[in-house]
Amino acid sequence: MKKILLATILFLAVSANMEAQLVKFGIKAGLNYANQTGTDLTINSENYKTTDAITSYHAGLIAEIKLTDGFSVQPELLYSTQGASYKNATTEFKNELGYLSIPVLAKFHFNKTLSLDLGPQASFLLSERNDFDIKNSETFEFGLAGGLGINITKNLFIQGRYVVGLTEASKDAQAKNSVLQISAGISF
Repeated sequence: MKKILLATILFLAVSANMEAQLVKFGIKAGLNYANQTGTDLTINSENYKTTDAITSYHAGLIAEIKLTDGFSVQPELLYSTQGASYKNATTEFKNELGYLSIPVLAKFHFNKTLSLDLGPQASFLLSERNDFDIKNSETFEFGLAGGLGINITKNLFIQGRYVVGLTEASKDAQAKNSVLQISAGISF
């Protein structure tokens, strides 16, 4: 009986250790360089023909689920600010949108250091801050993300990613979000 109990405890300990190696959790944060692309934005009969990118931030939680030695899936839960600065001949305003973004990325590991990250991203609008008083943004956005991940150490990593919006970000114009993200994080 003692041998069976000892064998069971040993099996559970090894299984728990293997399970811990298959799933890693972590946190990350970084900078966004965001813009909106598409047709002209018209508000109160004024056309805003040019947009400039804004610098903002993102932060959140990650989980990496290892499926094979060269492939894993990385779902994330991020708060990400995006938007643009709009200009015409007489006025300028900055539209900053705060999203809860949920990317689910397929990670193709070239080696222990470098990975290619690709996948869809769903974003839900949480806040809108701009220089005029209308709520013109869509509450849901869908996009595609792609980038590279670099493991600096076993637990420290950096990532570079580009996310392109596939759905409209605004009710008033055919504008789609695009964002370049540079981030650093730690996994446990």
